[in-house]
Amino acid sequence: MGLVLVLALLLLGSRLDLLPGLGDVFGEKTQDRSGPALLKSIQDMSRYEAASGNFQVVVDLEKDTKFLPDAIRGSRMLYVGAGTVGSYVDLGRTGTSGVTVNKDRTTATLRLPHAVLAKPAIDPDRSYAVSKQRGLLDRLGDFFSDNPNNEHAVQKLAARHIADAAKDSGLAARAEKNTTSMLQGLLHSLGFKQVTVVYGKP
Repeated sequence: MGLVLVLALLLLGSRLDLLPGLGDVFGEKTQDRSGPALLKSIQDMSRYEAASGNFQVVVDLEKDTKFLPDAIRGSRMLYVGAGTVGSYVDLGRTGTSGVTVNKDRTTATLRLPHAVLAKPAIDPDRSYAVSKQRGLLDRLGDFFSDNPNNEHAVQKLAARHIADAAKDSGLAARAEKNTTSMLQGLLHSLGFKQVTVVYGKP
């Protein structure tokens, strides 16, 4: 009898929004009780963020169990992952040996390390699950789990695919080109007539 009464109250609460003035009786209220963000550390940056790429990938992740049909045990998620990958040149690794200037300070040669791709940053505002299919046992597991419908696996897979795409996109080459243009413009404004930028190990 008590269980029936609870279910009736829940059903009534879900329907009260249809009646004017009664929707707030069982309405939800959200409160942010988070503590203040704490500064853990500060680091001086010597990287020149020279280029950034936006990527999107559709992840189709399926998990099956041997000898059990998908309706009993198994899951499949279709997920659209969107994120960015930056490319930078670490100017702090240049050192004095990587800069050569002639006596008249009109010609300069800079030897820099190759541009590096940063880790993909998945954008939660542009990423979403298109569909989720779970077997009966998986749904029961979600019911008793502290984190049901965990999308961590598909997010990691999306980040890996985006990282692979960034490697083939020419993003690092664009970063080196932009870094060269920036340094040449800076040194030309300081009076240098010829500025050469070389990438790679000496």
